[in-house]
Amino acid sequence: MAAKGDMSYVWAKDKDILDKGECGGAVTALLKYALENKFVDAVLAVRKGQDIYDAVPAFITDPAEVASTAGSLHCGTLLLPKILKNYADGAKGMKIAVTCKGCDVMAFYELAKRNQINLDNIVMIGVNCGGSVSPVSARKMISEKFGVNPDTVHKEEIDKGQFIIEYEGGHKGIKIDELEEEGFGRRSNCRRCKMKIPRQADLACGNWGVIGDKAGKATFVEVCSEKGAKLLSDAQAKGAVEVAAADPKGIEIRGKVEKAMLKLGDEWREKDFTALGKGKERLKLLMNETSKCIKCYACVENCPICYCVECSTKKPWYITPGQLPPGFMFHLIRFAHISDSCINCGQCEELCSMDIRNALFMHSQQVEIEKQFKHTPGMDMTPPIHAFVEEKAERARLDATGTDSIYINIFKDE
Repeated sequence: MAAKGDMSYVWAKDKDILDKGECGGAVTALLKYALENKFVDAVLAVRKGQDIYDAVPAFITDPAEVASTAGSLHCGTLLLPKILKNYADGAKGMKIAVTCKGCDVMAFYELAKRNQINLDNIVMIGVNCGGSVSPVSARKMISEKFGVNPDTVHKEEIDKGQFIIEYEGGHKGIKIDELEEEGFGRRSNCRRCKMKIPRQADLACGNWGVIGDKAGKATFVEVCSEKGAKLLSDAQAKGAVEVAAADPKGIEIRGKVEKAMLKLGDEWREKDFTALGKGKERLKLLMNETSKCIKCYACVENCPICYCVECSTKKPWYITPGQLPPGFMFHLIRFAHISDSCINCGQCEELCSMDIRNALFMHSQQVEIEKQFKHTPGMDMTPPIHAFVEEKAERARLDATGTDSIYINIFKDE
């Protein structure tokens, strides 16, 4: 019987899943088992669309379709929780298993805090994530750096510090560090991310730490909750997966990989945030860059923290209807609302029509607030900072420790 805290090597027993899945197909096998045996009513995952650069969400109720989601898509930059909230009523009436990157898991928690998602009905199968690559950037990178026609590539992966492609006629890998120094590689928010192993999920799965004869043939699974322990135990008992104890050396290697990636995340944060400047210099940069805004609302529609039926950025006493570009107040409202809860998912930047560095601006402010309150969004069900502030004082009487004042202090000259 699996228990919370267990670390195991897991692989599918179904030959079709073994062939289609990566690292032994454990995630696919667990999802299929959960659906077949009524552990959940549906599965929400990602599968390939027209090509490897096109990731599409898949809401599945037929176990036979689960295998279509097998494999990784590092160029798939979807965030699933907002999709589940909008189109599946936040799992309030059905149980749903979801594959989750670190930012997905964080978004689930932030939406749950706001009563937009019922976590009791969610089974989160977390997957380790070293970062994702924008589809547009990936095509350009493969063409210019790899010298390969992007349309001939049928598989990509990030492994051992390299971005590796398989294409008609061969395969090739280039170090991520080299690609990123030249402006390619992972999305900027992924570089800054420090949620590499999503332990807030029910299970945290990946290939880091699988060594010996199981390397490439099994998934490293860390059990992170009682719900995850039951799913793994039941799937093993019913013959859906095989389970073996993780090699102690593999556990050590996994820890070293995670530590190295967290250090790299700190280095990118220092580099990105320093480049923004401080005080009025930063404020001027934000005003200049956001002046490109065409008010398409992609940042609002796709942010997992934004859920209000009546958005403050649409109220005429704040924003002049029809004004383009909108006044800076449009962005100030956004920054103030998200500043204590940004999970650095990158959706506001990825989907911005004008390529405004929204994620960087949001994330830099969130980190400043985190330093003061020691609260990291998306880690658990602890309420966001503004909830504590509003309990203590009415909005009109917020002093220098309040959320609004903190936001202003970010731009004060030191």
